[in-house]
Amino acid sequence: MSAAMLADEAKYCSFGDTVHYVNPPKIFTGCDGSYMFDAAGTPYLDLQMWYSAVNFGYKNPRLTAVMKKQLDELPQVASQYLHPTKIELAKTIAQDAERKFGHAGRVHFNVGGSQSIEDSLKIVRNASNGKSLMFAFEGGYHGRTLGASSITSSYRYRRRYGHFSDRAHFIPFPYPFRRKPGMTAEEYADFLVKDFARLFETEYHGVWDPKAGQCEYAAFYAEAIQGTGGYVVPPRNYFPALKKVLDQYGILLVIDEIQMGFYRTGKLWAIEHFDVKPDMIVFGKALTNGMNPLGGLWAREELINPTVFPPGSTHSTFAANPLGTAIGLETLRMTSEDNFGRQVMERGAYFLEGLRDLQKRHKEIGDVDGLGLALRAEICQEDGFAPNRELLDKMVDIGLSGDLEYQGKKVGLVLDVGGYYKNVITFAPSLMISFAEIDQAMVLLDQLLTRAKRAM
Repeated sequence: MSAAMLADEAKYCSFGDTVHYVNPPKIFTGCDGSYMFDAAGTPYLDLQMWYSAVNFGYKNPRLTAVMKKQLDELPQVASQYLHPTKIELAKTIAQDAERKFGHAGRVHFNVGGSQSIEDSLKIVRNASNGKSLMFAFEGGYHGRTLGASSITSSYRYRRRYGHFSDRAHFIPFPYPFRRKPGMTAEEYADFLVKDFARLFETEYHGVWDPKAGQCEYAAFYAEAIQGTGGYVVPPRNYFPALKKVLDQYGILLVIDEIQMGFYRTGKLWAIEHFDVKPDMIVFGKALTNGMNPLGGLWAREELINPTVFPPGSTHSTFAANPLGTAIGLETLRMTSEDNFGRQVMERGAYFLEGLRDLQKRHKEIGDVDGLGLALRAEICQEDGFAPNRELLDKMVDIGLSGDLEYQGKKVGLVLDVGGYYKNVITFAPSLMISFAEIDQAMVLLDQLLTRAKRAM
């Protein structure tokens, strides 16, 4: 069956939205909790959970029950009409943001993260009298629609399709492991903020008109913790210092929480760890635990009220669909109970401790770091610093072969590859992962590294 299916995929499926980590590509037929299963029933411990879309485990019984109930009650409704969970979900997110950031605001939904980035660009343009230039980070990823690609730092995503009116000036991200020699991580963060502020010293640095008091750039798009860039956790002093510069020159701060939102870092939003007040937050992925395409944004009232962002400003047929908003509302209810954030932090600390123990036994692990259950392990050469993409590729191959062993049984391991040099394991396990499953992950990673090094 697998051979026939792969032949059909090769003939009939577009490869435009395909990432084949191994050859031949892996076909999964089942899932449950922290595991995926192939046709032979082999379990694969998933440590990336669909790029952090399935934060709450495969087949989460509570969220699945809500979806089934909604299917029986109101599975679909045209977007020109209202339904209760859309209103309740928007209210919950907006009230939470007002408590945390001190700004009244509104929530706008769309079908996913990239589409919500597009909506945010409209709001930013509208608020800045049509400015289409943005600041963004090197290593930043915001999606692959046309607008989102324009503020994503990889030219690979733009090369085939020409230039767009929305463009970004890419600024170095405070990357502690690869900071300037001789500086602490905090000193490096200060250095980068000062270097950014230098752009505004005179008109001849190219972004600021001191006579008009206007910046050519409308907003800074930022992930509080870089996702595709390698789960890079910045020093805590960076964002407060950056926000002071942005506020001084009238530049909006748009925080992309598509991958880190909904408690990946132990808080609803990753930016909460850094003591700043964003002007806009874009979200998606884990809101519905991967069971329904739903994303959205929260923006300050001044940016999104009906006078400045009236009906018809943007539209998507399936935005705020009742299946998605029902699950999303239950997600927020579930995570507001029983010290959910504390549990994530405890599991994250235990996972990070395991990675640090592995690092002591494998000099090829150059760096480990994390916040909550967003964790990283940078795979390097024997010097512990030079990137080693080939070794990580071999690890992914072996993990997906389903030929590892744990307690006398064959198992597999699902990893994600990220980082500027594609040499970082970006760990995004289920937020419901058990301590026993974390122990299993460490045994399998140790086995995986040992076998991959021997195979090189």
